Amino acid sequence: MSPERRLSRASLGTRATFALAGALCAVWTVRMPALQQKLSLSDAQLGLEVLGWGLGALITMTMAGRVIGRLGSRRVLRAALPGTAVCLALVGLAPNYPLLIAAGLVFGLCFGLVDVAMNTQASTVERRYGRPLMGRMHAGWSLGAVSGGVLGAITAWVGLGFTGALCAVAVLLIPAVLAVGPTYLPAAPADEGAGQVEAPKRKLPGLVYLFGALVFCSYLAEGAVADWSGVYLHDTLGSAEVVAALGYPIFEACMFIGRMRADRLTVRFGARRLIISAGLAAAAAFAVVSAAPVPLVALLGFAAVGLAICAVTPLLFSLAGVAGGAQTERAIAAASTMGYSGLLLGPVVIGFISSAASMHLGYAVTAGVVCLAIALGGRFVPRGQHIGQRVGSEESRPVSVGVAASVQASLPVPDAAGSAQADLLRQPAIIVRTRG
Repeated sequence: MSPERRLSRASLGTRATFALAGALCAVWTVRMPALQQKLSLSDAQLGLEVLGWGLGALITMTMAGRVIGRLGSRRVLRAALPGTAVCLALVGLAPNYPLLIAAGLVFGLCFGLVDVAMNTQASTVERRYGRPLMGRMHAGWSLGAVSGGVLGAITAWVGLGFTGALCAVAVLLIPAVLAVGPTYLPAAPADEGAGQVEAPKRKLPGLVYLFGALVFCSYLAEGAVADWSGVYLHDTLGSAEVVAALGYPIFEACMFIGRMRADRLTVRFGARRLIISAGLAAAAAFAVVSAAPVPLVALLGFAAVGLAICAVTPLLFSLAGVAGGAQTERAIAAASTMGYSGLLLGPVVIGFISSAASMHLGYAVTAGVVCLAIALGGRFVPRGQHIGQRVGSEESRPVSVGVAASVQASLPVPDAAGSAQADLLRQPAIIVRTRG
């Protein structure tokens, strides 16, 4: 197979991985009422179950950098993605609450590895191409989330309970999960099995933690829509249940549309300007949501939030991967862990504010302020930050965007006696320059 064909296949396979991961999570989310009915769970018990698999994901995210650094994202994905599909079925089969908690925890452990590994694989593909691709990769997640939600709705329509729905979707998706495994690229031009030398451990650059903090804010805003849009539309604005169920799918559909254009916008406007603009636009959209007098205005606001914030998370993962240099997997793991904390904590904060005052104030204070923090943090993104560093291998191909002679001086280059990746960092890199 030619290098160009292999690279194209890897790009498609990575996008499919994001879509499959999104579908595996979404089908569980939309069938939560069926789970509550199956085991007669209280709202608090259901919340603890969600928290359980979230904590499981955080546990493996803290270790993912070392695991992926040793084994490579290709090997980790080939094991963890099928494992996540199997664990989804185990969640559906859990006959009681203690086993449900255990199955959810194991699901989270597998998914945490998948989350970091697929972003690391996307960064690898992006560097081989030498231009921004992360937006389209994350568009796969949005498409998968919408598709998984539709699959979940279909299982409800045909009368399947929680167990039948999750097992049916797991069986349906396992062939696709196994099919994408051969498409992944190794982390370095040399084969991962050929004794890849581990890079010396260095302290991650401060930029990685800046990008991780902004991912935290972005995920918090996304979680605010995912977990509370239905409750806000139904309980606060008085919409019918069918209308309330549209909030999250509309948000994800707009995220998908926006992410399909995100890479071109990054090249045109630059990372710094795009993050600042996205934060300001998302804050304005959340202001519309919080002040909405009727459900239709809130739905339009949720759609605007999706379009505004869609590019932030994938762009920040790209920036974190490049800022990590030879420690890409550690950098992405750090950003993922910080971001996922926001996904877990955001809905809790909104819940407390809503209980103390109102859901209107919850969206205005939490989501609006957080989006303004994204805009403020974007001002600290360096001008001329690199996106899509090109790997100096036979699989690299010419690119039409500007090429710099060297990588940014702030990135540490390992010693010659260290990792074989040291040579890669000295290769040309694509620079996305801001015009502001």
